[in-house]
Amino acid sequence: MKAAHFSFTLAILALATIASAYDPSPLQDFCVATNDPNNALFVNGKFCKDPKLATAEDFFTSGLNIPGNTNNKVGSNVTTVNVDKIPGLNTLGISLVRIDYAPYGLNPPHTHPRGTEILVVVEGTLYVGFVTSNQQDGSNKLFTKVLNKGDVFVFPIGLIHFQFNNGHTPAVAFAGLSSQNAGVITIANAVFGSTPPINADVLTKAFQVDKNLINYLQKQFWTDNN
Repeated sequence: MKAAHFSFTLAILALATIASAYDPSPLQDFCVATNDPNNALFVNGKFCKDPKLATAEDFFTSGLNIPGNTNNKVGSNVTTVNVDKIPGLNTLGISLVRIDYAPYGLNPPHTHPRGTEILVVVEGTLYVGFVTSNQQDGSNKLFTKVLNKGDVFVFPIGLIHFQFNNGHTPAVAFAGLSSQNAGVITIANAVFGSTPPINADVLTKAFQVDKNLINYLQKQFWTDNN
């Protein structure tokens, strides 16, 4: 009986070990394996400096008091503070952005494949929202809110979201992201402005529109506000 109990305990411990084992979260779009260390240029994240050589400057940046240039087609600018700006963020799982909006400026629909975003409005008014993944009934639910100064909103990881300045004056927001490099995929840019372009027949079928419209959209200059 004791032997059976011992075996059962070992089995539970083995399952617990398997359940707790997982691959680390990606910190970049992909990391292709190589067996040749001479061709190894990247790790999942960044190489680490010897802690003895670290300085205060490794954990510092400045300039977020400076408004971003919103003179572009979408009327917004995202200033990112991630591991590329502050090396000390490496492995800490956090980053920050400042977003400036011209009157009626838009941070267009996009996703962060590696991070949840929490946004606070510091000036102006924003109409914000996100869309869920495909539901069992085939729908995608939209959650929206009008935010004023001091209001906070969360955009879950990987979901399409946007912010629109629906006021007559400029707006400013700051957002924290749960990754040192959350990444950004601007939907229109990725779908219609990829290099090389996606086959027009694919997009015509996907969007159920005339192929001439797809050709027109693929010829546009898609603004990157980051």
